[in-house]
Amino acid sequence: MSKLSIGDTMPTFSLQDQNKNVVSSEELKDQAVVIYFYPKDDTPGCTKQACSFRDNFTSFEDMGARVVGVSADSPTSHKKFAEKHRLPFTLLSDKDNKLRKQFGVPRSLFGTLPGRVTYVFDKNSKLVHTFNSQLNTKKHIDEALAHLKVLQA
Repeated sequence: MSKLSIGDTMPTFSLQDQNKNVVSSEELKDQAVVIYFYPKDDTPGCTKQACSFRDNFTSFEDMGARVVGVSADSPTSHKKFAEKHRLPFTLLSDKDNKLRKQFGVPRSLFGTLPGRVTYVFDKNSKLVHTFNSQLNTKKHIDEALAHLKVLQA
């Protein structure tokens, strides 16, 4: 499992979203992208994080950034989660954790939980920032927005 470093290009992928549409890394080119990996739909920390992204969604849109959440949950689970919490962004199903491995997302809590890591890419698909915290879910949003502002400067 190789870990992405600042300046690396976004890995190539194609995964199903909550509507069973295939979303590929190719579609994310030419725009800033925030990809956040989270452990599981509808758990307390993951719901808090997703709702924070939702509540700040206009700020991400205003900066021309696309928000994408990724977990191993199925498209059906993602759809229920997105509808229940009115999530306006894409949730990708990484059921075999291939994308998680491509990004090098570490496991946390002594290897028992899938990690919670946020990646910010510029419009050239280059990694400009990562933030890793299992417990500080709100800071993922703050960190992403701060680094998108730097890209706009």
